[in-house]
Amino acid sequence: MNTSDTDLLAAYWTLAGDVDPLRPTISPYSLQARVEAASRAGWRGIGVIHEDLAATIDQVGIDTVKHILEDNGIRHLELEFLVDWYRDGTEREVSDRARRAILEFGARLGMKNVKVAASVLDQRAPDFTRMADEFAKLCQEAAEVGSNVSLEVMPFSIVRTLEDGLAVVQQANQPNGGLLLDIWHIVRGGIDFGAIAKLPSHFIKGVELDDASSTIEGTLLEDTVFRRKLCGEGDFDTPGFIEAVQDSGFEGEWYGVEIISTELRKLPLEEMATRAFDTTRQQFLEVAARKNKAALTGR
Repeated sequence: MNTSDTDLLAAYWTLAGDVDPLRPTISPYSLQARVEAASRAGWRGIGVIHEDLAATIDQVGIDTVKHILEDNGIRHLELEFLVDWYRDGTEREVSDRARRAILEFGARLGMKNVKVAASVLDQRAPDFTRMADEFAKLCQEAAEVGSNVSLEVMPFSIVRTLEDGLAVVQQANQPNGGLLLDIWHIVRGGIDFGAIAKLPSHFIKGVELDDASSTIEGTLLEDTVFRRKLCGEGDFDTPGFIEAVQDSGFEGEWYGVEIISTELRKLPLEEMATRAFDTTRQQFLEVAARKNKAALTGR
């Protein structure tokens, strides 16, 4: 995939404003304001958590939401964040309500991906066979509305390694189901980029870019929620990560960008949309420059 044809998707937290996953999560900005700012900055995809989308639909109706996306050239819609889809009891009941909402909204709005994970609160010994069975069912339901399902590998969840993730998605073996690879989770989980390049590309359904310091601040959960940085402004080798993803053969329609940061979420919406887009685009230019240099030097 060349730099010129790489669409970027602003994940929910990138443009949500002064909210975060550990407190009330509905954006203070209207969806229309976020989508318009994203479009002006160059984004061609946007992510929304289902609670925020439900609040917007209650206010303006789902047809208006569809027009907002279409009128601003948003080609890729991603909904999140489904957890406990493999569990029983109260947790599963809550998860199933979110699942129904996501699939219903997604069917009407042309959703292309659902982000899912194992809950950080679930620290039981993993049953990957059960998870694979439930993941397959979820993928089949999502396929009916034309969507992929991407399972996020996270170092503080029971799906913390590529091997864990593959144990689920390979056994489920659904054409629209695979892994979500966020550079933050990959680096903090100690996963070598070379392992990404060796993944079966059809099992990669999502990629997210961001940056951070080489030093973890607080707990892993605090670090991911409060201390991420714009691409190129931290210590991660974001171009190297992109190269590893490309070397796997990944041909997804977009790369996501997920910036969750106490400092950056307070920026004006237009500034955040532009800075997040421009700094990410620069990483792809760096990838191209590295490849051109390698071609010239034969290395």
